[in-house]
Amino acid sequence: MHSKTAEIEELPTAKILRQEAFTSSVLELQPRVAVFDCDGTLWGGDSGSGFMLWTMESGLLSRNNSDWLDARYRQYHRGEVSEYTMCAEMVQIYKGISEHEMREAAREYFRLHVEKNIFAEMLPLLKKLHEGGTEIWAVSSTNNWVVEEGVSRFGIPPERVIAATVRVEHGIATEEILNVPTDEGKAESLRRANRSTPDAVFGNSVHDAAMLRLARQPYAVNPTEALLRIAAESGWNVYHPAALVTGK
Repeated sequence: MHSKTAEIEELPTAKILRQEAFTSSVLELQPRVAVFDCDGTLWGGDSGSGFMLWTMESGLLSRNNSDWLDARYRQYHRGEVSEYTMCAEMVQIYKGISEHEMREAAREYFRLHVEKNIFAEMLPLLKKLHEGGTEIWAVSSTNNWVVEEGVSRFGIPPERVIAATVRVEHGIATEEILNVPTDEGKAESLRRANRSTPDAVFGNSVHDAAMLRLARQPYAVNPTEALLRIAAESGWNVYHPAALVTGK
């Protein structure tokens, strides 16, 4: 099996940037609109599945719901459930729980398990973009409670978050899906928000490819092997974050 380094060497057209060059490239672009994926792009790991498991262990989800969702997640990993369906069900499962409780859970989960995995160089980068007047959006297939909590560290307001969302009625989560932005759905969500031509888009997986293609300048950040190949074939910039907030 080839290592990530070996894969990079096999893809000479990939524009791999070091930290200083990456930051300079983004700032010199002077983007009016910049769009960021979250998991794997602003922070390491998968906060969507992590939150799901955490709510099972913490008791927020009932035993019956936990058992059902665990079985579905296993089917997803076997390729028997689609990415869209899994992302939808991972937010629908909280039907009947108050939004206040969901936000409190998301706040605790992110603080305990995700905050330490924020890519350190992304914090000052987004701060400089804000200072330069860039309108920054976050687009993620993770539920909006976790995403809104996480991107608050980067100064991104809830109204510029596009995430997996269900309708909330009288303060209680329902199972009615409002949005599940993944794959082409990420690009379509940006079009619906009248942001179909962002200046810069940042993503880490093949599920971000459609919205990366909308950008004047796409950046494959911490890319999976599949996205790295697309980036190399498309001549996109590639950047591998150097450090987490808590250290190297």
